[in-house]
Amino acid sequence: MMAAICNGNVATGARAPGPFKVIALPDPPRSVKFGLDLPSISGSVRYGRVIIEGVPVTQPESPVATPETLADLRVDIDRIDLALHQLLMERGTIIDRLIAVKARQGGGSAFRPAREAAMMRALAERHKGSLPLDTVESIWRIIIATFTYVQSPFCVYGDISQGDAKMRDIARFHFGFSVPYRPLPQASDVISAVASSKGDLGILQLESAHGAGVWWAGLCPVDAPKIIARLPFIERGDHPAGMPAFVIAQPLAEAAARDLVVYALSFERWRPGLERVIIGLGGEIIANAADAMGLQVLAELPGNCAVRDLTSALQAEKVPAMRIIEVGSHAARFGIEQAPQRG
Repeated sequence: MMAAICNGNVATGARAPGPFKVIALPDPPRSVKFGLDLPSISGSVRYGRVIIEGVPVTQPESPVATPETLADLRVDIDRIDLALHQLLMERGTIIDRLIAVKARQGGGSAFRPAREAAMMRALAERHKGSLPLDTVESIWRIIIATFTYVQSPFCVYGDISQGDAKMRDIARFHFGFSVPYRPLPQASDVISAVASSKGDLGILQLESAHGAGVWWAGLCPVDAPKIIARLPFIERGDHPAGMPAFVIAQPLAEAAARDLVVYALSFERWRPGLERVIIGLGGEIIANAADAMGLQVLAELPGNCAVRDLTSALQAEKVPAMRIIEVGSHAARFGIEQAPQRG
């Protein structure tokens, strides 16, 4: 049977859903089967080649999306939690291998202030989303501190000369609960405890209690504990553990961060040019106190500022230093305004 096709109609009587044009091109007699994507239009042409133009094509309907349920979302959360736990366990196996490698190479300090600062800086720079940076920072701090503790057990001594609450906050925020925390009455007690330990850390408040005197004097001997970090590393006004503090440890043979170097300076007395020199060199006066030798100053300067530059600047201001001793160094802190704004 041959179906006749004309503009808009098929011989079967089916009406096309829209106007179309039929062009018949001569061909040798043969049978050409064709079908349209319309259930009511189909047929057979025995003679000629048929081109159909202008027929609207019916697209298959997309399946209707099923709204997510709480159960679906909880499955995703469980999947992510499992992955996080597995990755933490995998990190633990790497630490086991790291301990073995260090043992073969003769050991070494488990504290790597420069590497830790780089990790925290990268974390802050890439963070985005609704999860507060405080939470992420604390989680990573605790991960780092706990795995360091696994490598080589240590405790943290805290100077509570201005009260225990703030010191405990900063210790727990940065070191968690696996690392033991031991409060001590004064900064000098913390320095002595670290000095007599095999690898413990101490936290010293920058704003020492009134009457604490030259509390940093215990850091001056060559083999005495030295400053290795300044907290908080990520600076912001509403930091939950924002009390300014130094972390001290036994002198590090390697891996110290030296963006800023801390010096103990001795002068005959206070002179106006002193602060001008320190600020002019890009530094900061942390503390000062008088003792029997004169005026003692704790200051930090950029790591690229040589002692000779400091000496020359002080002499130019007629503020000669009687003594300049390096008592540690630390990474430059990361201001929250340095982080890119992401949604």
